[in-house]
Amino acid sequence: MELRRYAILVWRWLWLIVLCTLLAGISAYAVSKRTTPVYEASSMLLVSQSKAGLVDQSTLYASERLAGTYAELLRRQPVLDEVIQRLQLDTTVEKLGGQVSVSPLRNTQLLLLKVEDVSPQRAAAIANEVPAVFIQQNEAMQAGRFAIARSGLRQRLAELQDQIARTQTAIADLERTANPSQTELDRLQRDLRELQVSYTSLFKSEQDLSLEEARQLDTVLVTEQAQPPLRPVRPRTAQNMLLAAVVGAMLAVGAAFLIEYLDDVLKNPDDVQQTLGLVTLGAVPLMPEAADGNELVVGASHSMAKESYRVLRTNLQFAAVDHSLRTLLVTSPSPSEGKSLTAANLAAAMAQAGRRVILVDTDLHRPRLHRIFKLPNSAGLTSALLDHDKGTDGLLQETPVEGLRVLTSGQLPPNPAELLGSSRMRELLEQMTGQADIVVLDSPPATALADSAILATQSDGVLLVLDAGHTRRDMAGRALSALQQVKARVVGAVLNRMPVRGPGSYYYYYYYYHYSHYYGSGDGSGENAEKPKNGWLKKLRPRRVKTPASA
Repeated sequence: MELRRYAILVWRWLWLIVLCTLLAGISAYAVSKRTTPVYEASSMLLVSQSKAGLVDQSTLYASERLAGTYAELLRRQPVLDEVIQRLQLDTTVEKLGGQVSVSPLRNTQLLLLKVEDVSPQRAAAIANEVPAVFIQQNEAMQAGRFAIARSGLRQRLAELQDQIARTQTAIADLERTANPSQTELDRLQRDLRELQVSYTSLFKSEQDLSLEEARQLDTVLVTEQAQPPLRPVRPRTAQNMLLAAVVGAMLAVGAAFLIEYLDDVLKNPDDVQQTLGLVTLGAVPLMPEAADGNELVVGASHSMAKESYRVLRTNLQFAAVDHSLRTLLVTSPSPSEGKSLTAANLAAAMAQAGRRVILVDTDLHRPRLHRIFKLPNSAGLTSALLDHDKGTDGLLQETPVEGLRVLTSGQLPPNPAELLGSSRMRELLEQMTGQADIVVLDSPPATALADSAILATQSDGVLLVLDAGHTRRDMAGRALSALQQVKARVVGAVLNRMPVRGPGSYYYYYYYYHYSHYYGSGDGSGENAEKPKNGWLKKLRPRRVKTPASA
């Protein structure tokens, strides 16, 4: 049930959903076309922690961590400043930093550097220059760590070489003397050996320093140069249109549900059941006005409307199985909801089924039955109410429908409620029920006047007419409460002017076929009833119709 209601709701507001979807998509297309294209160039870098020695798992893991560090350093001010100067860019470090993005590739030693720019050539140039500047600065920084140590070692080696040379000269001079001092010679030779050992040790330290520098040198290599991109990455016109269309459709659906939630009118039998707790006994379609102005449909060519009144007639019979229904009051919450026309056509449908029917116009404020049947109204119900010696025999008027007689309102009195609530009215009803199988009373609206409540106490049942899509929930609730306060027996409701085109027509066709097939007979219902051609979905196309005069 809920799924059906949601589907009908979406179908009812499909025009809004489609409109919002198209507008959102077109707007996204227009904005995308007016947006300056942005191009993206990318280069790939390989980070390694060592150029010498064996590469093991720990080295690879350290290189991955180092790649994350370098990803941050590549976008820092020293690098970007140098790039701006080299390429002579008219920008700032902050803006350039927003154009550059660096991300390590998971479980690799690779860095992906991306640059966005309105110029594809400039984007590629920046994507190539940033790694070049960083590599140069990185090598210079790492080389500087060993420069001081190497300088100190070389200075000490030079001093040792000078000392060794002087010691060797002193030994040679001492050996050339006639009587060299053996003690002095031994001392000089011992000093020379110590200096040579120190020199050898420092020389080895310098070599070890060079090896250590090679082992600890972190290298960054460009494995893939950036090329000028051929297509922009933004705006993504198709993606933007699709996203905007989806958002537009979702907003439209949300708006439709909100409108339906805030809408306080009764549109279908489910609304009637949930709001009033009443069974919908019939659904009368919204039909075009007849060319001859005839508002009666039971004898006309409007087969769908004619069938709906027959379904209503049948459902009333089933509703009255456990309760005699000799007098039926037809009312509505407000004026212009079609109660008089419903009463007239229902009475005619009952007469066509072979029943003797008297239709009484008890609306002594705005009577309409005499206009519907094109009857004189000089004398009628008020004449019988005011003249106690006058019965209804001379006031009942024949109609083109065999078995149906009408008692019009007659002259309008100043005190309708008093007349309708009088004992004389009860006498007239008893008299008419003896002359017919059923008496149908067309009464004023239930919320506007007390007349309906008065008549409801004198009737065996009340039929509440609701205008589909126009009767407000609160008005219908007030009408039902007014009837229930006088303990009236409300047998059900009739949804009048149900759409036969558009999303709301689902409910009409559901009732039309369900009841006419189930209760159908040879009088034109069921199998003989007119069926929509080419499927009911084709009847959902909206069209303008002229409605019969309201009552």
